[in-house]
Amino acid sequence: MDFIAGTLFFFWVGMLLMLLCSVSGAEHYSSAVGDPGMRRDGLRIGFEAWNFCNEVGREAPGMGSPRAADCFDLLGSKHERRRKHREHRSINSTLRLKHRVTEADNKLGVGKSFSGLNPDALNDPDLYAAEKELYLGSLCEVNDTPRPWQFWTIMLKNGNFDTSSGLCPENGKKVQPFVSQNFPCFGIGCMNQPILHHQETHLLGNGTMMRGGFNGTYDLGYFGLGGEEDISYFEVIWEKKVGVGSWEFHHKLKTSSKYPWLMLYLRADATRGFSGGYHYDTSGMLKSLPESPNFKVRLTLDVKQGGGPKSQFYLMDIGSCWKNDGSPCDGDTLTDVTRYCEMIINPDTPSWCSPRSLPNCPLFHVTPGNRKIFRNDTANFPYSAYHYYCAPGNAQHLDGPTSTCDPYSNPQAQELVQLLPHPIWAKYGYPTKQGDGWIGDARTWELDVGALSSRLYFYQDPGTAPARRTWTSIDVGTEIFVSNQDEMAEWTLSDFDVLLTSVKS
Repeated sequence: MDFIAGTLFFFWVGMLLMLLCSVSGAEHYSSAVGDPGMRRDGLRIGFEAWNFCNEVGREAPGMGSPRAADCFDLLGSKHERRRKHREHRSINSTLRLKHRVTEADNKLGVGKSFSGLNPDALNDPDLYAAEKELYLGSLCEVNDTPRPWQFWTIMLKNGNFDTSSGLCPENGKKVQPFVSQNFPCFGIGCMNQPILHHQETHLLGNGTMMRGGFNGTYDLGYFGLGGEEDISYFEVIWEKKVGVGSWEFHHKLKTSSKYPWLMLYLRADATRGFSGGYHYDTSGMLKSLPESPNFKVRLTLDVKQGGGPKSQFYLMDIGSCWKNDGSPCDGDTLTDVTRYCEMIINPDTPSWCSPRSLPNCPLFHVTPGNRKIFRNDTANFPYSAYHYYCAPGNAQHLDGPTSTCDPYSNPQAQELVQLLPHPIWAKYGYPTKQGDGWIGDARTWELDVGALSSRLYFYQDPGTAPARRTWTSIDVGTEIFVSNQDEMAEWTLSDFDVLLTSVKS
């Protein structure tokens, strides 16, 4: 019996050691966002609108600076919230929303001072908007580890560009007005900011739901409710059951003949520093910045309407900024470069990268097994996995013929890597065929964004140390690109989280 008992003892010790070893090598996750999975009852949401080159230019009459926020705390015990939801009835209680941002705050515009405003920004619409965002962020801020965070961000952008205005630089360099027919513009004032309406978040009916929203139009002087023909329209409504589940963000975006190129995203941005596409300090939700290859993104997406064949709907869009020599951006728009990677899930989006259009392809593709395939290897390069690649306009050492990106739509030069569903992305949890995640195929995605982004080609000057691929903006939404008729896109986003991965030894 002693021998048998001893044998069993060592057997179970061995099994326990094997289990511990397998667990010690497992992936562990921590959330990079202040509101993991959008489950916090006390919502923090910000709004920002931009013109073509991510500036303001001029405020819309009576609207103030195009920055706003809806941030509040839900007061009342967690037990009381669960009980209200479970019984689906009103209970006499102290449940209420304590708002941190007033409508007077949201209506602040040039010429109106607020705490901390730099006097140089008081009458400059671009600088004023950047500082107003920081001010609203300070009202919404939540203390956390490793640093405080402010809000999820709704970003709205108008693609009209009046080339005679002189408002947008060329690859970060100031240029004189010029004549061009390559960009939509109905005439003077086409780069205007929108009319914005705010429905402050409130408790509904029996107190078991919360709802709020922003909506509006770029058509100045129009104050309808949307849906009319040939009127631009945007809307984001958020709602949540008290104490239960995720916030659901319902988006709508409609183009018109005057505004055929519009963008609407929900973003997790850096809490400080330069978010993707900007050269101002920002506020946001990313309390820790994800770095390739060690992060994943989880979200639930339900596309109701696609926005037509020109809608470049991004299941995932990540943005950052580093210079061509690999060093971090410092606000110098002549040498900073915005880098984007975008997965487009609209099945109407074709591949512009092909053996006959090599300039529209990245220089090489890297497989999950780290095999490098150059774009001129026509037998092996996965051309249909890429919609379009374009290099920074300030790159000095491009290898062979390459498309360069639009030099005007960001404050500095930019680089784009645009992907399409393809079996080559299966290892990362991305769509593998056309129609995945599209209308009628609502899904919860877990995307290994870090691993994929670590293998993508981005330009860098020869002989320089590789840039750290740290991402300052992660977003979902659509860019309806110069539609020739009115288009409507509609989708719901929830459960958004950015997961930092590590292996515990």
